[in-house]
Amino acid sequence: MAPSALQALIDANSDFAAGYGADEYTRKAAELVCQLLDVEADVRFVFSGTAANSIALSMLAQPFEAVLAHHTAHVCTDETGAPGFFGHGVGLIGLPGYSGKIDEDALAAALEEPVVGHRQPAAALTLTQCTEYGTVYSEEEMSRLVRMAKAAGLGVHVDGARLANAVAAGFDPHVLGRMGVDIISLGGAKAGANGVEALVVLNRSLSRRIDNRIKQAGQTASKGRLLSAPMAGLLASGEWLSGAQHANAMAQKLADGIEANTPFVLAHPVESNAVFVRMPPEALEAVRAKGFAAYAFDDGSARFVCSWATKEAAVDELIAVLGGLGRV
Repeated sequence: MAPSALQALIDANSDFAAGYGADEYTRKAAELVCQLLDVEADVRFVFSGTAANSIALSMLAQPFEAVLAHHTAHVCTDETGAPGFFGHGVGLIGLPGYSGKIDEDALAAALEEPVVGHRQPAAALTLTQCTEYGTVYSEEEMSRLVRMAKAAGLGVHVDGARLANAVAAGFDPHVLGRMGVDIISLGGAKAGANGVEALVVLNRSLSRRIDNRIKQAGQTASKGRLLSAPMAGLLASGEWLSGAQHANAMAQKLADGIEANTPFVLAHPVESNAVFVRMPPEALEAVRAKGFAAYAFDDGSARFVCSWATKEAAVDELIAVLGGLGRV
């Protein structure tokens, strides 16, 4: 946990408070989320990004409908069917696009599909910022996709598990409300909290009985302040953003070192805190044997992720390890 998140948790634990989120810590956290996004919204705090995403999509699509997403989006590849589970049958339609960004022509083609009784029609679009490959939609790129979806009558969700890293890369979070995004999953865990995500409902017409929906999903915290306070600590201290800035800087340092000192090549542009590297399986196993966490991604590359806590010395060590592998 980031220092401010941990301290906020300790502070919230120091006295009695109302339960189930009806406390001042949770109220303050919700206010800070709205200030960050410059919106008026209904904010609830849940335990995981999977829950935040799945509950959000269940609010935008009926069980007989589907959600459009990049085919590598977390909801498609890493949530074990949770959107369909929480949405009682909501489907997912994967779309292509370079480095995790949905291709506009592919979205246009999906939106032109006729509605027939034998398949789930699209009711919503979900966009991931930063994408699963660490790239960052520009304001104009995201705005065009949102406009296309809205013109077709779809709701729009943004998976912002790593929104802090996108903001650190220059994305203005204020534009999300102005674009007409309906719901945002705002990341806390990857920003330094213990395990909290904010479900931010900008389209408040969707909020009817939201607390019932969250309770049924097993996401209502009886000691709500212990869930929300770390998010408030991150936002109030500025560590939500400064930690992401550090993570992005460490990723860029790693990428520069790989390009300058190793035989390996980058698989995707490095725009946030993730570095994807083309390397053979035996090289990846050798890196893991040295104690570094690396994930074999679905495009065949190896993913290295930096955080607010990544140390420069660790980045230098990893670069040296990769350089040594190239000389074997």
